[in-house]
Amino acid sequence: MSSDPSRQQVPYQQLVQAVLTQIRRGELRPGDKLPSTQQLAAEHGVAAGTVQRALADLRSRGVVYSQTGRGSFVSSSDDKPTAALTLEGLARELIELRERVEQLEQAQRSGT
Repeated sequence: MSSDPSRQQVPYQQLVQAVLTQIRRGELRPGDKLPSTQQLAAEHGVAAGTVQRALADLRSRGVVYSQTGRGSFVSSSDDKPTAALTLEGLARELIELRERVEQLEQAQRSGT
């Protein structure tokens, strides 16, 4: 079993983490346009639907915003997510974490 946490995440979560890492490192700054869905899909070897799910997650966290016909952009510090969005994102992450733990426990039980 691998100890690399990114391998235990589903593809859209890996993409979310990749974007968050780029923002933390300053590679993406507030106002920067993200690559297109097709570009992100090709860069990360995932389907366009996976990219769309990752972008939806990032939007719900207030990290990015989208403009129809223009693309997705990194939110500025003035665009901080509301407490409700933050709690919603945390609740979703907790549910996903619980599901992953259950999958790991089930795999361990079936492997022994």
